[in-house]
Amino acid sequence: MEQLLHYIWKHRILPLHELRTTDGRAVEIIDPGLHNTHSGPDFFNAKLRIDGTMWVGNVEIHERSADWFMHSHDQDPAYNNVVLHVASVIDADVVTADGSRPPQMELHVPPYVMQNYRRLLAADHYPPCRETVMQLPRLTIHSWMSALGAERLADKCAAIEQRVRASGGSWEQAFFATIARSFGFGVNSEAFEQWAAQLPFMQVAHHRDDPFQVEALFIGSAGLLDTSQMNERQRAAATADPYFVRLRNEWEYLAHKFSLTAMQRQTWRFLRLRPQNFPYIRLSQLAQLYCSRNADLSRITTCITLAEVRQALQTAVSPYWQTHYTFGNASRSNAKHLSSASIDLLIINAVVPMLHAYGNHRKDEHLMARANDLLMSLPPEDNTHIRLWQECGITAENAADSQSLIQLHTRYCERKDCLRCRFGYHSMKRRKDT
Repeated sequence: MEQLLHYIWKHRILPLHELRTTDGRAVEIIDPGLHNTHSGPDFFNAKLRIDGTMWVGNVEIHERSADWFMHSHDQDPAYNNVVLHVASVIDADVVTADGSRPPQMELHVPPYVMQNYRRLLAADHYPPCRETVMQLPRLTIHSWMSALGAERLADKCAAIEQRVRASGGSWEQAFFATIARSFGFGVNSEAFEQWAAQLPFMQVAHHRDDPFQVEALFIGSAGLLDTSQMNERQRAAATADPYFVRLRNEWEYLAHKFSLTAMQRQTWRFLRLRPQNFPYIRLSQLAQLYCSRNADLSRITTCITLAEVRQALQTAVSPYWQTHYTFGNASRSNAKHLSSASIDLLIINAVVPMLHAYGNHRKDEHLMARANDLLMSLPPEDNTHIRLWQECGITAENAADSQSLIQLHTRYCERKDCLRCRFGYHSMKRRKDT
């Protein structure tokens, strides 16, 4: 209920009758203030006219006014500048740490807002706001889509900046970790990020001219050469395979040389994966890409066109994996090139945010513009949720649009966070007669 009170205050979805304090003074909301999602009062720098006098200060909102004391606001100087306390139930007078008594006002969530909110939360179809969205002006939709796209890109850039800090300021290492995460293609993304974070990047670089040693380091550090973590069938097939034995011996030598430890094999997901997506295959492709040096950040930043970026990210597996998907089990020969769709996903999830983050770091607007151009040039991603939004009249024309819709799903719809969504806002304020 308190969240809804915040919502109607912020958006001024207020009763039609005159607002008054509990002691009868008229209240006019000039500016509801800046919504504060951290500690301190709920709204900063609100402008209110109370009984004809202009007040500028903070507003605190609770479901019940007694919550003021439950949250110890009466002992916190941060609440001394509260000029109005709002609650749906006034059941106590309030006092600040400096002894003043801010005026209080009773405010209720309009019934139609409550009904709309409950309907959105209870809806079993996706998206729950589809009727509202289908009636919205194109400009309103476009504005929210643009904001969602910027928000998603900012989230990815923030993650990259965190990787830069974790790698001691190395943008090259952070880019490799970002590429590695993208090689998980959703299912194994977390495992790839964990793997990249513990990979000894500087030591691996010394062996970059030997793809076999790099593959041994990559697969070995992933825990996929540890027979103690295999089942009996896997262990028998692997230990009878000469290539596995060579890889394991090389890994054990390098692990001892650099004091390395391996991940747990159980971190990786194989179940229900197409063989093309098995971690062995993705790690071999990544090893070949790393050894080629084509996907170094220094190389990617020189690519001007989408075709050049796509060319730089092309990779395949080492000769052994052309005829295998797992150790000891031969299959029909296949170079297992990274597909064009997979390369585009790498550009969307790794190259674009890295160019933007790196460009921002270097104050290079050309790199940031290139990132945006790539996103606009790429075809849209395709999944169930994007197709359902298309049924509502929102068609993804390019990857920038599909990224916006993915952000909408993951950050708002999936979390039922309709109170922060602009589509949710229009749904919440709808009356039955409109």
